[in-house]
Amino acid sequence: MSSASQQRSPGNRTRPDSRIQRAGFDFNFHMRRLCDDLVARVEQLRHVDMTRVAISFSQTRKATPYGMYASLTPMRFAGGRMHAIRRGQKWGVQRLYGDGGREMLYILNFYLPRFLDRGFREKLSTVVHELWHVSPEFNGDTRRLGGRCHAHGSSQAKYDAQVDALTDRYLALDPPGAVCEFLRLDYRQLAARHGRVFGRKIPAPKLIRVA
Repeated sequence: MSSASQQRSPGNRTRPDSRIQRAGFDFNFHMRRLCDDLVARVEQLRHVDMTRVAISFSQTRKATPYGMYASLTPMRFAGGRMHAIRRGQKWGVQRLYGDGGREMLYILNFYLPRFLDRGFREKLSTVVHELWHVSPEFNGDTRRLGGRCHAHGSSQAKYDAQVDALTDRYLALDPPGAVCEFLRLDYRQLAARHGRVFGRKIPAPKLIRVA
């Protein structure tokens, strides 16, 4: 698996989603196409503007089915604020820019090959799960639910049931086979068919102390 790392600083505008034609299976391209279709078809996800969501992957160190499959990194603090005060110090988040200079508000990251080695339904539900975390206001913050865990609310089971319902809704809308067909193959199968699987890594954003 190969990748291209994006180096970022507060003053640099990186292009996390620009692509160069390369032989093999471009994971970022196919995942973006799937996400574009999801947010266009499923009404409850239409608040997600994929032009401001960067897609990335991380390579898992061990070939094990246990661990994280995907994650959503918000680029703002609670309520979409650009700064937060912690221990009396003002902090911001390292900023990330895409093609055309648009600032990214989220980073959607997948852990390979672990993610690709799940079943079709599990992979699709994982994508929906992460997109559902995006705040309805699309302000760079996550969806904040009630309960001790604001990410999943008072009941993980209820959150998962909502994700399952959204996944069922998408499949009922008969999405194009070409968009989600890659989810039917695992990592080894994709690599065998295309020669290799590649994409871009985006380092986790750093907290920056604001003077």
